[in-house]
Amino acid sequence: MLCAPLLGAQSSTVAPPLREVPLWPNGAPGALGRDTLDQPAIVPYLPAAGSANGAAVVVFAGGGYSHIAVAKEGAPAARWLNSLGVAAFVVRYRLAPSYHHAAMLADAQRAVRVVRAHAATWGVDTARIGVLGFSAGGHMASTAATHFDGGVARSADPVERVSSRPSFAILLYPVITMHAPLAHPGSRIRLLGADSSDAALEQLFSNETQVTRETPPAFIVSITNDRVVPVANSVLFYEALHAAQVPAELHLFEVGQHGFGLAPDDPVLSQWPSLCAAWMRRHGWLGATVAGTPAPR
Repeated sequence: MLCAPLLGAQSSTVAPPLREVPLWPNGAPGALGRDTLDQPAIVPYLPAAGSANGAAVVVFAGGGYSHIAVAKEGAPAARWLNSLGVAAFVVRYRLAPSYHHAAMLADAQRAVRVVRAHAATWGVDTARIGVLGFSAGGHMASTAATHFDGGVARSADPVERVSSRPSFAILLYPVITMHAPLAHPGSRIRLLGADSSDAALEQLFSNETQVTRETPPAFIVSITNDRVVPVANSVLFYEALHAAQVPAELHLFEVGQHGFGLAPDDPVLSQWPSLCAAWMRRHGWLGATVAGTPAPR
């Protein structure tokens, strides 16, 4: 079932978003109902005809696991990626108080699988599918980057047969740890819910503790004076990646306000998209234009 697209101002250099695609067409596992908030989905934003290079990014806007800041962090990020020739897929994931950690993990993994499973439809290279997340969406993205599997080959669901591992991760002022005192309290209690005192779950979703040599490369941006999500979250994840010999790049700006998004009105913070594009290009994720990329429909 396809639903209405996300709305927002359109850029003349990118195509409008496609219609929403549910992550589970027959209903999400563990769903408490059939309302919009019970059924996670992605909204595809494809580059303008002739500009696609085959790369794709699954976008998780932030919101402390209580809402999703699509207007500030979802749609603008998708259009920026489109300007680079990258297909973007903005995720509507499940939220507290109705849902907690099991649902969020499932939604993060499934979003990557759906894009990979339908790569031919959207003109995407299955080896160049990354994730991007802001704040609590950064926790979703870092969860996808540290909690993945190769798929279940014999699954009756073809989507579940493909890998959920992202090729790279882009993290903006991310929530990373669930350990006090560095955890963002709101994200922690909403993610873990009644299990917030469970030390094993706290460790499992403290993503700096879940990094291995198989974790994909990451580009991380934060601000030193962040009063919402301590900058140590970003540093912890970078240090874990470095210790595991995973390529990583960390940019710490001196001042700013949490939730700056693409920071179009800040002459300093607004440098991060260019820095990120250079990082993606250096790693080969911004490849040649793909001929015959399907036009939006």
